[in-house]
Amino acid sequence: MSEVPILSLVTFLPLIGALLIFLGPNDEEAGARSARTMALWTTAFTFLISLYIWVTFDNTTADLQMVEKYDWLGGAINYHMGVDGISMLFIILTTFLMPLCILASWASVTKRVKEYMIAFLVLESLVIGVFCSQDLVLFYLFFEGGLIPMFLIIGVWGGSNRVYASFKFFLYTLAGSVLMLLAIMYMYNEAGTTDIPTLMEFEFSPEAQTWLWLAFFSSFAVKMPM
Repeated sequence: MSEVPILSLVTFLPLIGALLIFLGPNDEEAGARSARTMALWTTAFTFLISLYIWVTFDNTTADLQMVEKYDWLGGAINYHMGVDGISMLFIILTTFLMPLCILASWASVTKRVKEYMIAFLVLESLVIGVFCSQDLVLFYLFFEGGLIPMFLIIGVWGGSNRVYASFKFFLYTLAGSVLMLLAIMYMYNEAGTTDIPTLMEFEFSPEAQTWLWLAFFSSFAVKMPM
């Protein structure tokens, strides 16, 4: 188990930035200026910290690394975080892209700037959490939680057809995720756990594996065109 909770730090650091922006100046002009600066510094700092994951990652093993595992909700579900070679790269990609997103919207977003930056920082935390999660319930919470800031970003700061687009995005994604939730419930009922590494060792029947794969694929595939 990792001595330094680096994955939790990288995951939740953007939420601290979002809180600082929320507590910032209420004046529209000063608040917007402060929000942009805080969002940029937060995302840049998160990227720099995430590089520690890359630098210290051991390429000679396929085992999960930087593991954090704690009992959660009375031990029924674990707060289980960890990375492998694939998820590590996605975390670095996410933290690298976020400062660029903030810079790209620096001048184009002029209304409700504080709320926009808060939504983006919350989104960053949830996306990183998706790639770190090693428990299906934790993964589901991060995965579905990302709907909320995405819905707001599209609906408030999108193009001329933004309200229609945001509701379509939300409903289609939510519908696909119902199948994922049913699959998670089935796996918990069969294996007695939602811990992903443990589930990988559990012998589900070939027929069940097919249906489980289709359920997860339907949830992920909805987001592909987005």
